[in-house]
Amino acid sequence: MNNSIDFSGRPFHFIGIGGIGMSALAYVLAKRQLPVSGSDLRPNQITRKLESLGAHIFSRQEASNLEFFRPQVSTNGVLLNSQTQLSESKTILPQVICSTAINTNNLEYKAALELGCPILHRSDVLAALIADYYSIAVAGTHGKTTTSSMIGYMLLEAGLDPTILVGGEVNAWEGNARLGESKYLVAEADESDGSLVKHAPAIGIITNIELDHPDHYDTLEEVVDTFQTFAQGCQILVGSIDCDTVRERLKPTISYSLHPDTDADYTVTNIDYRADGTTALVWEKGKALGVLNLQLLGRHNLSNALAAVAVGRALNLEFGEIAKGIATFEGARRRFEFRGEAAGITFIDDYAHHPSEIRATLAAARLQARPGQRVVAIFQPHRYSRTIAFLDEFAQSFTHADVVVLTDIYSAGEPDLGQISGEQLAAEIAKQHPQVIYRPTLPSVCELLMSTFRPGDLALFLGAGNLNQAIPEVIATLREPATATS
Repeated sequence: MNNSIDFSGRPFHFIGIGGIGMSALAYVLAKRQLPVSGSDLRPNQITRKLESLGAHIFSRQEASNLEFFRPQVSTNGVLLNSQTQLSESKTILPQVICSTAINTNNLEYKAALELGCPILHRSDVLAALIADYYSIAVAGTHGKTTTSSMIGYMLLEAGLDPTILVGGEVNAWEGNARLGESKYLVAEADESDGSLVKHAPAIGIITNIELDHPDHYDTLEEVVDTFQTFAQGCQILVGSIDCDTVRERLKPTISYSLHPDTDADYTVTNIDYRADGTTALVWEKGKALGVLNLQLLGRHNLSNALAAVAVGRALNLEFGEIAKGIATFEGARRRFEFRGEAAGITFIDDYAHHPSEIRATLAAARLQARPGQRVVAIFQPHRYSRTIAFLDEFAQSFTHADVVVLTDIYSAGEPDLGQISGEQLAAEIAKQHPQVIYRPTLPSVCELLMSTFRPGDLALFLGAGNLNQAIPEVIATLREPATATS
């Protein structure tokens, strides 16, 4: 794929524009007054928002979509439509943006090849935007969305007006992206397909390193190679040395740790993990900076906040400004997101889909749970490759849950080779956990929950697939008045 990006006015066409990463890029480009179009088979609130900015959204992926920006010229050379900002003398073939998920048999992709359109990976656009700003790119196996959102929010609250592109929706900017007027850009940088190596930010953050995408990487060593290449492209590297791999295989310019006995540049003491948040005293190279309060729960989120502190200080912000921003940050959607209450049951939606993430999220839930309150984990495994690669780890990940409900595996486009199923995973978890229930489909899960839930339960819906779509239905059913019987 060609990686030369033209921001001068040439149109952009996104195949699969409604995806969380693609739509963030499309949003920033549209806000920069560049011509944007895209296709998505499932219109949603994100695509509707892009339409309100002037982007043209196609509900079908057809070859003719690429003709949208072609000017219609009369026989005397008069431009008959105004769909493009380009003059007649310039080419009007759009720059076609794809993600790794786009198949080469896609009709738009094939048409782009035939027409000679520049075809770019979404990471090429992000890399070009990162190069266009003083950029802060957050990488890591876990915590990217929360950490990048927190840093973006912190800079916003400090008056630095950043451009932000993250992999989740945040209420503070009503979506997954915002266009600022300053030189600063905060971006989430994804390692899943190896494209992380394209990014060269002013400040890079690595929260941790694990094998999470066995569909792309065969070994942890391959993952480490990707992060090492990314690290070499960063002017300043901020890293958590609580991760053995980061500590042993990388050399962060600025380090942070939750353990005060390390030699990290930023550490914490006097930690208080509570049901309503976390408090800690922050230290910078042996000097106490002050108390940090955050609304987010658990050790993992305190670590994310410490990364934000390190970035803020690298940008010469006063600790008071940093602490004020972090204290009011409410988190990104689908990251321990409160979805409602019904029949005395509290509903939480979380994107956790890797064993480490599940353990951390359930540990946070246990912190929040009142004495005697059950934690019910409803989990949809994500990808066959991940499920089979981490089968033993998944089996050990639910110790903080009182009840575990599993459904079948969300394929995310992977073929089912018959090697693993949700039922097999449930059987493995049941070897370690006393109460595990398997139901193959979302309707059958919803039906089961009606008889499983008890008033007072804390229900966590976990996974990166479509499990969370069941939450409104379950809540609505629980809220229905009981039918009177004669």
